[in-house]
Amino acid sequence: MQLSNRILSMQASPIRKLVPIAEKAKKSGKKVYHLNIGQPDIETPKVFFDALKHFDEKVLAYSSSHGDLELIKAMVDYYKKYGIDYEPSDIIITNGGSEALLFAIIAVADPEEEVLVPEPFYTNYNGFSVPVGVTVKPITTSPLDGFRLPAKADLVKVINPRTRAILLSNPGNPTGVVYTRDEITMLAEVAKEHDLFIIADEVYREFIYGDLEYTSFGTIEEIEDRVIIVDSISKRYSACGARIGSIASKNKELMANMMKLAQSRLCVPTIEQVGAKELYKVDPSYFKGVNDEYRRRRDLVFKMLREIPGVIVEEPKGAFYMVVKLPVDNAEEFVIWMLEDFQYNNATVMMAPAEGFYATPGLGVDEVRIAYVLNEDDLKASMEILKRGLESYPGKK
Repeated sequence: MQLSNRILSMQASPIRKLVPIAEKAKKSGKKVYHLNIGQPDIETPKVFFDALKHFDEKVLAYSSSHGDLELIKAMVDYYKKYGIDYEPSDIIITNGGSEALLFAIIAVADPEEEVLVPEPFYTNYNGFSVPVGVTVKPITTSPLDGFRLPAKADLVKVINPRTRAILLSNPGNPTGVVYTRDEITMLAEVAKEHDLFIIADEVYREFIYGDLEYTSFGTIEEIEDRVIIVDSISKRYSACGARIGSIASKNKELMANMMKLAQSRLCVPTIEQVGAKELYKVDPSYFKGVNDEYRRRRDLVFKMLREIPGVIVEEPKGAFYMVVKLPVDNAEEFVIWMLEDFQYNNATVMMAPAEGFYATPGLGVDEVRIAYVLNEDDLKASMEILKRGLESYPGKK
C-alpha cells in the first residue's frame, strides 16, 4: 500500500527524532542531560493544580469550540497589560500553540502558496506547512549580527505573487533574538504594502533579558486586521503538558472562518481550560523570579560555551534557547555519537541538531540548538561534558 506524498514529505522533528537513541543510552546506565527540548523545570504555579482539584462537575462535558468564556475573559485582561485591546470574539482557545499555528497557516495560504519565515526558525513551522501544501520561504539571518532581520529592500526581494504571510517568533525560537521596534515597524510596513498577513508567535513574550523593549505586533494599529497572534501557556507558566494555546486577531472575517477549524475538532480539553484560567490571573511579579532564573542560566551557558575552542555563539536576548556553531563536520552525527559512544562521569548530553531549523539546504549542518532549561548545576555539568566530547570527537574540524 502507498502512503501519501503529504506525510512522506514531512521532516521528522530534529528536536524529538533522536529520542530513541537517548532512551537506549539511558537503558545502558548513562545519565542524559536533555538540552534538546524546551521543557522548563520551573514549577507550574500551584493555582493550576488547585483548580483541577476543586473541579466538581458530575459530567465531564464538551467545552465550546470557541473555548471557555471565563478563560477567554482572563486572557483579554492579560493582553490589556501589554496594550492589546481584544474582545472575547477576537480569541479562540486551541490545543496548544501548535494547533494555533496550523489554523493560521491553513487560513491564510492555499497549496502552492508561501509564507516568509526568518531562518533559523521553529522547526514545526515547516512541519505544519508541508502537509497542507504551503511552502516556507526563508529569510536568512546570521549569528554574526545576532540574527537580525535584513534591510527592508533585501527582504521584499523574496516576496512574489504567491506570498501570503510573514511568520515569525518574537522572542525567537531557536535563536533567542528579540526584534526591535524598528524591525517590527518595518515588517508592518511590508505587510501593508504587499497585502500580507503577519502570524506572530509570541509564546515567549515574558522571557526577555536586560533592558530591551518588547514590542508586540498586537500594538501596531495600522495593521491590526493583518496580525494573527499565536500564544500558549506552555512556556509562560511552565505548563507544557496542559496543551492550552490560543489564536487571536481583530480580523472578524478571519476569526469567523477559523471557527470552522475549531468546530471540526470539537473542542479543547475542558479541565485544562479550568486550570489555565487561573494561570492567567497569576500576578505579573511571578515572571520576575522566573526571568532572573533563566538569565542566570543563560549567562552560565553562554560563558562556558565561549570558553570552548572552536565554538561560535552569540548571546541570546530572550526565550531560553541559543543556536551554537560547533567545530564538527556534522552536528547530527556528533549528537548521535555523544549519545551512543561518549560519556563523562557516566553521563552525556543531548542537543537538537539545527539543520532542521533551516529551509535553505546546507545551512545549520554544524549547528545545534541548546535549551537552557535545566538547573545551574546540571547546566554546568552539561557544558563540561560537551567540552570534553568535542575534544574527543573524531569528526571535529
